[in-house]
Amino acid sequence: MRTLLILLLAVFMLTPFGTHAAEAPVVSSPRTTPAVISATTTTEGKKESPWLVVPTFSSNPKLGTSLGFMAAYMHYFDEQSQVSMFGVNGMYTSTDSAIVGIVGKASWNADHHRLLVVAPTGIIKNNYNDFLGTGQPLKSEDHLQALVGRYLYRVYGDWFAGAQGILTDYQIIGQNALDEEMLQTLGLTGFRAGGIGLAVLHDTRDIEFSPTRGWYLNLNNVAYRDWIEGDNNFDVYRLDLKTYFEHWGGQVLAVRQSNQWTVDAPLSAYAPVVLRGYKMGQYLGKYMSAIEAEERLRFAQSFGATIFTGLACLYGNDKSCTDTENLYPDWGVGIQYIIKPKEGIVASLEYAQGKWENYGIYLKMGYGF
Repeated sequence: MRTLLILLLAVFMLTPFGTHAAEAPVVSSPRTTPAVISATTTTEGKKESPWLVVPTFSSNPKLGTSLGFMAAYMHYFDEQSQVSMFGVNGMYTSTDSAIVGIVGKASWNADHHRLLVVAPTGIIKNNYNDFLGTGQPLKSEDHLQALVGRYLYRVYGDWFAGAQGILTDYQIIGQNALDEEMLQTLGLTGFRAGGIGLAVLHDTRDIEFSPTRGWYLNLNNVAYRDWIEGDNNFDVYRLDLKTYFEHWGGQVLAVRQSNQWTVDAPLSAYAPVVLRGYKMGQYLGKYMSAIEAEERLRFAQSFGATIFTGLACLYGNDKSCTDTENLYPDWGVGIQYIIKPKEGIVASLEYAQGKWENYGIYLKMGYGF
């Protein structure tokens, strides 16, 4: 379950709430003030459904092929707040893995308060050709139940601060005796854990889901302690930076720099490679840093395309970024279709290529970052 837990934590820690202009005190920023009337009314006065339903698809050589869906209800609590979404998503894969999760994201009181809650459960069966760089194949079955939440308050202008917490109970099981022995040797047995932490957010993007300008900072930590849940005491720190540049009459260059650092963490909670094209959780290190750039092209009112590339490094302990074995490049292309013009929500089909025959095909909601 290491795979889904890491994916869950990455989504939870790096999920953007977005911002809109709020009541004083607010400093100037490049954002635009949206003309929001209700979740079902567009700027042309036409009714737009508050429901969002998106099919999802992915394929890679590690998790197999997956089919799924995301369904959510969108609502504006007031004219100055971000869109709130309450939904469910699910996925079933060709390896007989199954995941379902409930997600709630709310913004209210002129976007002064934000809340995110995620509750996933599932069984994931992994098939690794080269597990954690050992050169050995491994099949594992991971079981997960978790609850995560984050609350943020606008403290001044575009700055937010708040707290977050996570409770998780997962178990990793080898699919045969040899796989179980390898998991035990590597110390990957799963764990029950609970943690709390702080979060600081700064956001001057002009729109949450399809920004054309502005920059974003997300700094947070989780302190896992045995007095909350489980038997492990360790810390995880994350820093995510994004910036967006509009050019050439509506095209956008997006750049992201992301980091994750662990302290006294078990191997299962080490930092993963976060780039597209790599299976979340297959390659782990004590520390991870990555940079990626994406050019977003607009061909028509409803269609666009992306070209992206990036490089991640796993380091710490005996790993160094001077060793090419610890460097993970990727590149890829994608096409997008705008399904909710007012919110800038797109459906995206992408192909990403990594090294060592790693690749991924993804149909999902939203851009890569």
